Amino acid sequence: MTDRPDLAALDLLVGIDDHGGLGAAARSAGIAQPNATRMLRRLEKQLGAVLVRRGRTGSVLTPEGTVVAHWAREALADIDRMLDAAAALRVDHHPELVVAASMTVAEHLIPRWLGEFRAVHSDVQIQLQVHNSVQVCDAVAADECDVGFVEGPSVPEGLYSVPVARDRLVVVVPPDHPWARKRRPLTVPELAATPLVVREVGSGTRRTLDLALQEYERPAPLLELGSSAAVRTSVLGGVGPAVLSTLAVADDLESGRLRAVEVDGLDLPRVLRAVWRPPRALAGSAGELVRSITRGR
Repeated sequence: MTDRPDLAALDLLVGIDDHGGLGAAARSAGIAQPNATRMLRRLEKQLGAVLVRRGRTGSVLTPEGTVVAHWAREALADIDRMLDAAAALRVDHHPELVVAASMTVAEHLIPRWLGEFRAVHSDVQIQLQVHNSVQVCDAVAADECDVGFVEGPSVPEGLYSVPVARDRLVVVVPPDHPWARKRRPLTVPELAATPLVVREVGSGTRRTLDLALQEYERPAPLLELGSSAAVRTSVLGGVGPAVLSTLAVADDLESGRLRAVEVDGLDLPRVLRAVWRPPRALAGSAGELVRSITRGR
């Protein structure tokens, strides 16, 4: 596997794209040009591609460098969003907006949502709490947060909600699992009779699965874990099958590290929701956050 490139080198590459040359990009980043040249040469060696064309009038991006700069811009934006979300986990300030999110939402959606919100509302201090879906609803009902985000199949009575995203639960196994080689779809009774790696009771993923298989007598889980990331790691390690959100396993399915197993007669789409206490109209920063999310769907 290629070593991960230095973020400062990626930022410099984007700067060349923005400013039209290495000298201007180095000045903007506050880096001496000889150091900037060394950083770029190291990046080119890592990636195995010529990114910058050096000439008498300066250094500009090659076509390959332009493409990599585009990818780098997206990667750096993702990191900025992650930093915004991570900052919201700190409790050393007095937040104006307290957000609670279920694990799946927090792992895969909240960094982008909070990053985009902070780009417009940089003055709003945000605190992020991470729970499972039942605990998020409890926190909303107890007035411990301004708005929550859950992936459960239902919202408790007395709370208002609005859809903010959708996903789907899929059965996943490693490529060497017998289910990955089945020529016919798995049946629902076969799935129900198999011990699985599952999320903890109270998570939206667990509730959706339990409701789908509620008419069957099921064995005890192989493992019960507190996050989709932990379940995914267990499946990759060969512990057993699991039912997980497509948000959690999209990269693994695309790379072939995991395989999705079709189950005849079982489809598990889900609506992810923002939830809040009355009144029906969500006002203030919480309302602005939810509106920014729904506008971007």
